[in-house]
Amino acid sequence: MAKAQAPDSSSILRLDQIKISQYFGCNTFSERTMRERLQKDVYKAYRQALKRGEALSPEVAKSVALAMKEWALEQGCTHFTHWFLPMTGATAEKHDAFITWEEPGQVIERFSGSQLIQGEPDASSFPSGGLRATFEARGYTAWDPASPAFLMEGPLGKTLCIPTAFVGYHGEALDHKVPLLRSMDVLSRRAVAGLAHFGVKTDSVIAQCGPEQEYFAVDLELAQQRPDLMFANRTLQGAKPPKGQELEDHYFGSIKERVLGFMQEVELECFKLGIPAKTRHNEVAPNQFEIAPIYEAANIASDHNQLLMELLKSVGERHGLAILLHEKPFAGVNGSGKHVNWSLATDEGQNLLEPGQTPEENLQFLYFLSATLKAIHTHGGLLRAAIASAGNDHRLGANEAPPAIMSAFLGAQLSHILDAIEKGDAADASTQRILDLGIGNLPRIEKDATDRNRTSPFAFTGNKFEFRAVGSSQPIALPLTVINAAVAEALEGLNAKVEAGIKAGKEPKAAVLAVVRQTIIETKAIRFEGNGYSDDWKAEAERRGLPHAKDTVAALHIWESPASKAVFSKAGILSEGELESRVHIRHEQYQKAIAIETQVLREMAETQILPSITADLGARAKSLGRLAAAGIAVPESLKAALQAQATLAGEAQDRLSAMKAALAAAEATEDNHARTEIFGQRVNEAKHALREVLDHLEEACDADLWPLPKYWQLLSPLL
Repeated sequence: MAKAQAPDSSSILRLDQIKISQYFGCNTFSERTMRERLQKDVYKAYRQALKRGEALSPEVAKSVALAMKEWALEQGCTHFTHWFLPMTGATAEKHDAFITWEEPGQVIERFSGSQLIQGEPDASSFPSGGLRATFEARGYTAWDPASPAFLMEGPLGKTLCIPTAFVGYHGEALDHKVPLLRSMDVLSRRAVAGLAHFGVKTDSVIAQCGPEQEYFAVDLELAQQRPDLMFANRTLQGAKPPKGQELEDHYFGSIKERVLGFMQEVELECFKLGIPAKTRHNEVAPNQFEIAPIYEAANIASDHNQLLMELLKSVGERHGLAILLHEKPFAGVNGSGKHVNWSLATDEGQNLLEPGQTPEENLQFLYFLSATLKAIHTHGGLLRAAIASAGNDHRLGANEAPPAIMSAFLGAQLSHILDAIEKGDAADASTQRILDLGIGNLPRIEKDATDRNRTSPFAFTGNKFEFRAVGSSQPIALPLTVINAAVAEALEGLNAKVEAGIKAGKEPKAAVLAVVRQTIIETKAIRFEGNGYSDDWKAEAERRGLPHAKDTVAALHIWESPASKAVFSKAGILSEGELESRVHIRHEQYQKAIAIETQVLREMAETQILPSITADLGARAKSLGRLAAAGIAVPESLKAALQAQATLAGEAQDRLSAMKAALAAAEATEDNHARTEIFGQRVNEAKHALREVLDHLEEACDADLWPLPKYWQLLSPLL
């Protein structure tokens, strides 16, 4: 079979060297590559299995593996790996060479269908939350044929990476991908059943996602001088710089050449890997940026976002930049999120959340909109719990990110339509509106159906929902799984009510409209169009009965509730054992994150900051003594300043001791929930108290003696 000649990826060094479309996905074993290399019947069988959610036959798997091996070897690959996403939040891989013995002293390149479909990494050292004992090492990786295999280029060769799911010996999910795939399957079946009410026949409905990734970039040499950035991924101490984001001059500002070069290389690598990077821009805080892709199927978007985070870091290092993905690397300036744009589409590409020109007449749209509102209303607390982490606690609820109260913003037009349906009126809301700018040579602008509300955690933005509360470092698989599961449950309930109405003698359209109207009424409490940052909204949300988990400690209580567990267990997305394991893992990850921060801050204070302060105090006292010895009167204000600095140093030492005691108390606590409570309250409070004094000491310390790069250095423009 003739094979199209793909461009040599290593020869493409610039974005504009050839058209992006000519090399997009050149480092992936893509649909196009498979179509070119597989026999027609094999490719057809592959596509049918993928569409129906069925396993590949051994014969088809063998043919795909052979074609994949040949392609990889042609591209210069020497090794392959099953690439997976364990519950650490990072990716994992084990590389094997494409060789086996042919005869004594002679090897041959070989890659079998069984090696493609299944691998066996050691599962004992990955988080399992009690699903496995440490001595039980067997685990399996299983190929996800929906996510294309890709090449990673190393310094001296290439590796074929095969996206896989990761399960234990008895089939228990040990990763984030398996629950995501299960949730997508359940949601597809519920949505297909819902579409039948409108006479729409489709084989599947696909959850789609486009995650907007925010990040900070700072000079790598400076970052490496700060233990907190190296080990905790955020600054644990740092006085406010003279200029932060007060002038609001960084957002959408011109991108500096050094950063632009980095961004362009990231995009080049993204395009080679088939990641549809679309948008780049400066964010609000100094040295904060964003990259956003085009929509994809949720499982592929999840894989691509994990790859993107790795690319940002590796390409950043080549440009002398440390890329910070933590939700709050710097106090006093905006933190970073990952806006997860979510929607549903048929396998033919019809967006089920597209209102159309007359949304009040688009009953199908209103049906799926109502199901999503029902999901948020019923499981808002679970959505909040899905994005809870030690890092995100620093960001949520401040005037920079959505509040920790889940609500939905729809905009004036849709709100008017839903209010009218609730009252039984026809909503005249679809008249196209135009903004006339009043300037002759500027075009008139068509207004969108909704405005944007940056304070809403779950906002409808025209034809999708934007889950804005997700943390920037977080794998998106978990929040996507929760959204899918909650919407699937809502659709199951709505479908049952519609079917009951039809059986009772209603016309199908009347039965659907009745269910939509009832759902609109039941979910009204979740709809909020105002300022989510305001204290008034917090009070109003409490009156509406909406859950408000202010931090991870509170959110984990919701995660463990019977209602939350039932969303997953009833649909077969997670078993009781898998759910319980994730409870343990989330507690452990929260505790460990805070423990690491505390130990890093302790070491910085004891071995860097306080010794520098002591040296500064000694130097100042010696200088004042020399003045006095020379017969020069020492002003009382200088003596008072020295005394104040000494008093602060003593306070810092006392607060350091208190922090160490709090950490010891937390680590000595055996009960997992009580341990989390102590870390979240006593240890965090002790860390904050110590930082407060250390920041004041930095402001007073001789700059030549201060041991760490300061905020003004880290946040200075990257020229």
